[in-house]
Amino acid sequence: MKNGYPLVDALEIIKWDSQLEQISAAVINSLKSSDTLDEALEKERFNSTITSYLYFVRANGDIQLSIAKCILMYEQRIYFMKKLQDTTRYPAILFIIFVAMLYLVKQLVLPSFADIFLLSNGTTSAVTLAVSFIDFFGILAAILIFLFIILVLTWQLYKRNFPIENRISVYRLIPIYYKYKRMQTSQLFASHVSSLLKTGMSIKEILHIMADQRKQPILSYYATLLESELSRGFFINNLLAELPMFDKQLSVIFHRNTDVEALEKDLVVYTELITDEMHRRIAKLITWIQPIFFIVLAGFIVFIYAALMWPMFELINTI
Repeated sequence: MKNGYPLVDALEIIKWDSQLEQISAAVINSLKSSDTLDEALEKERFNSTITSYLYFVRANGDIQLSIAKCILMYEQRIYFMKKLQDTTRYPAILFIIFVAMLYLVKQLVLPSFADIFLLSNGTTSAVTLAVSFIDFFGILAAILIFLFIILVLTWQLYKRNFPIENRISVYRLIPIYYKYKRMQTSQLFASHVSSLLKTGMSIKEILHIMADQRKQPILSYYATLLESELSRGFFINNLLAELPMFDKQLSVIFHRNTDVEALEKDLVVYTELITDEMHRRIAKLITWIQPIFFIVLAGFIVFIYAALMWPMFELINTI
């Protein structure tokens, strides 16, 4: 498209790539069947981050710029996913080794100590305590993993039927995820408003378009509230300040700008800044994963060492 090809012609050329031939052909067929670009990509199971963003192409008409932004967002997503995988791969291998070692200690080493020190009540109780602790740790870990899987599956199955107000309340109970979701919602709102302001639309028209879309339910819900309150004569900056999933800076931006052009520029700058801040926080969170895991793992290794040496010290004290 940068070289001047229309969308369908660009997709025809993409078909030259054997890996993308089937997808390109399917998207072309969908477009020729009067589907929009986001609907065509959604049928081919494209990520919701891409399809929800391209929904607004229907209003702003700037396909090339919207695709470029999608590429940038998804490249960042892939980068952080890869970084997370690289960060967790080594701790995951260590965790598997540790679990295997803990199992062997419980099944082979501690029972041998119990047999050797059978005549000493103190050492036998020490071994029994160590075995009980390992059993407790294993049962607790299994219960937590089971509950986590149940919660994730339940959330995935019922979240669409879950009222959006309750969904927001659940997000607010998870501090780290709430902060991320709040920044993401603010970033999407600012980005879409700035792109639609370029088309000459009013704020009320933009909110109506946001309310009609269903790919970003929080944005849709908030846009409906804002549109309703604006019709009653309230100022948008005051309304934005009261919505928990919006950054307070958005309210400040709308308050200080009455000129549409200035507002659009400020929202573009804000979008770039909050995107960088999101990436910085994600990178910082990822860097904390390994140290925290190693500290916890080191604590358990010390416990295993103590479980092996404690009976010996108890036996020495009885001599």
